[in-house]
Amino acid sequence: MINRELIRLKVVQLTYAYRLNGTQKLDTAEKELFFSLSKAYDLYMYMLDLMVEVNRMAERAVETANSRYRRLKEGLPPSTKFIDNRFIAQLQSNRQLRDFVENQKKTWADDEDFVRRLYRQIADGDIYKEWMAGREEPTYEQERELWRKIYRAHIVDNEELSQLMEEKSLYWNDDRYIVDAFVMKTIKRFEPKTGAGQQLMPEFRDDEDREFAKRLFRATLLGGEHYRALVSPFLRGWDISRLPVMDQIILETALAEIFTFSQMPVTVSINEYVEITKMYSTPQSGRYINGLLDAVCRQQIQEGKLKKQMPDSRQYHRVDEFNDDAPQAGDTPQQEEKTDEAQ
Repeated sequence: MINRELIRLKVVQLTYAYRLNGTQKLDTAEKELFFSLSKAYDLYMYMLDLMVEVNRMAERAVETANSRYRRLKEGLPPSTKFIDNRFIAQLQSNRQLRDFVENQKKTWADDEDFVRRLYRQIADGDIYKEWMAGREEPTYEQERELWRKIYRAHIVDNEELSQLMEEKSLYWNDDRYIVDAFVMKTIKRFEPKTGAGQQLMPEFRDDEDREFAKRLFRATLLGGEHYRALVSPFLRGWDISRLPVMDQIILETALAEIFTFSQMPVTVSINEYVEITKMYSTPQSGRYINGLLDAVCRQQIQEGKLKKQMPDSRQYHRVDEFNDDAPQAGDTPQQEEKTDEAQ
């Protein structure tokens, strides 16, 4: 589940923390990086379990309605169409998820009020109402798709949930948008024939991604001064220390990746770090980070110090304004599509 997009994000975050805490040892910082990544995987499991807990809340609501129906003998018995869902039953019995909940002792028991509010929000929504109004017997695929729609509509971008997760762990502050994407992919991969043995996403796709995290982090921390020196000539009279610290770190991490991983296309790396810049820096930063990286890489390729290629059609130039009063290397964002290698 931990892909390279998340790894890049965590390396930038931990490099920033390392820079602020100048006495921290490299080995200690590296352990912190992998701990932070493991917490992202915990969040992935936690979000899967949230769907199970919402369904349990729905079951309790049906039990309460059934009790009232038997007591008053009025109207129709409550429908069990929502809770009789084969996908959610399969998720609830999933061995990997159960092992996680039991071993990590992470449950939603302390947040029952939130789960109840979330269930009521779902039950008041159009997706739920349309489902309950349907008269045909649903297929497994339709039951699975129901939860994918619910997750997208009511859990993704849920502000109350984001605040709750931030209170539980500082590591989860920026992980939700990536984790939510992987939860959606996981739902889609479920097949009825796999039963409780359905494979969830592994923490790391393979050893290469784990090694990518380690090498990128070390290259950034150990080579920061060198990478800042590569950028400085393109600031036209400005000292790089005048850039925001986060912008400096994004530049260093991007160049560490570009120079360390020979098979990674330059434009892929630039695009990835421009996206990170949009999350963490000023509105103007993405433009000049893009231009600075492009200018440095073109110079290094021309001098034979970087054995990579870049599109010939893109030409950057220096201008005399940066954040309204400082220089920048270029102002045209990269448009190349991301490749699978970025993931």
